[in-house]
Amino acid sequence: MAAIKNISAKGGGNITIAFLLSILIPAIGYYYLGTLYALFAVGYLGGFIFWLYIPSRTKWPLLRAPFWSTMFAFLFLHKVEENRMNFFKVVSEKITGGTVPEISLGLVAGMLVLPIGIWLSIPLLIKRRHELGYFAIWTLFISMGFTELAHFYFPFLINGPYKYFPGMASVVVLAPLAWWGIWRLIKKT
Repeated sequence: MAAIKNISAKGGGNITIAFLLSILIPAIGYYYLGTLYALFAVGYLGGFIFWLYIPSRTKWPLLRAPFWSTMFAFLFLHKVEENRMNFFKVVSEKITGGTVPEISLGLVAGMLVLPIGIWLSIPLLIKRRHELGYFAIWTLFISMGFTELAHFYFPFLINGPYKYFPGMASVVVLAPLAWWGIWRLIKKT
């Protein structure tokens, strides 16, 4: 009964928008990059589910540090490591057997601008206590705290001994920052 009350308090329009984003972003990932990459966007669906069932009205001052730390680690550690270590090339050559995805406007908009743009709107939305801000921050923390752990699974998909996979080192910093954010979201203050 409490779950139903929590869901109805979010508003039908907010739930619809959040659900559509939770489907759209993985669909874009699948269209441009294939199944394996679309799985990374599952953080949006996971975030949607956590947002629906775990109410949070945590104020921005308590979320500020984990949010900015997670964003910084994602953009300036994790994405840099993936790019420098040729993440897409390694996945394409050793796991999917496909080609490295070509940079296109749709790819950049769908896999970078849209998700990161939504995440960058979090401070403004949460300061205004808007439900979509809480949805977005759940998607960020679930994506970074759980979905990114797939980097530790990827070596099992390659023939040979378990070894470093591009993006793995920065996840050691990234995931705990996201867990800190999740803890702040669910902690009763």
